[in-house]
Amino acid sequence: MGKLPSVVAHRGASAVNPEHTLAAYQRAIEVGADALECDVRLTADGHLVCVHDRRIDRISNGRGVLSTMRLEELESYDWGSWKHPWADLDEDAELPGLDVRKVLTLETLLATVRDAGRPVELAIETKHPTRYAGLVERRLIEALARYGWAHPKVGTESPVRVMSFSWLSLRRIRTAAPGLRTVLLMDRVPLRFRDGSLPTGVSYAGPSLEIVTAHPEYVDRAHKHGHQVHVWTVNAETDIGRCRELGVDAVITDRPDVAVRVLGMDT
Repeated sequence: MGKLPSVVAHRGASAVNPEHTLAAYQRAIEVGADALECDVRLTADGHLVCVHDRRIDRISNGRGVLSTMRLEELESYDWGSWKHPWADLDEDAELPGLDVRKVLTLETLLATVRDAGRPVELAIETKHPTRYAGLVERRLIEALARYGWAHPKVGTESPVRVMSFSWLSLRRIRTAAPGLRTVLLMDRVPLRFRDGSLPTGVSYAGPSLEIVTAHPEYVDRAHKHGHQVHVWTVNAETDIGRCRELGVDAVITDRPDVAVRVLGMDT
């Protein structure tokens, strides 16, 4: 077999820690994930935060639409206790610290990647539709530029790639930062791209696990067009092994520790 798929921690080690918290990403780095995955949304005062949902109700003790709130308000909520709601009743349990409870800004996550002590990549998904249209991409590129990651020098590669279900979002990224790699996420493959091709300028294919399970030949088709294949969300050991057999380039998983272990059995 060829090269092992890289392990991308989906929202961090989110099967164990609350998704998108600093603790989830720190654990993913500790267990050996090759890359971290996050979603970004823009607050009302222009900060990018790592949150999946449009509303904050599911994973915080607040309510409402994130894009209407300022960062200061978001920082007043608890973003982690929902994962282990009875921890305060267990005398032996550690009460969650700020790394578990605080909303995570993209700035903090970028610094975490920079300071990881080893090369770690970052896959950032822009969420659409959004009230801020192209401002999300603009703010994202500004943040990456502060780390020298938006416009890599010739012959080098940024540790960051941008993912989206929106072709328009990826086109905005390509126009503003042509050196960044982009991933088109797909929950179904559009007819015109079933031969393994992708829209102009898109680097990688991002099909769901359901797509490659139903159409395993898609992986070879994409490879023949020179594209990598990054599959989401791959959690079961059998599915991780199957992706390995198909030759996918990356598995995006809530369980990076399990994926590292399963893939390590092949070495």
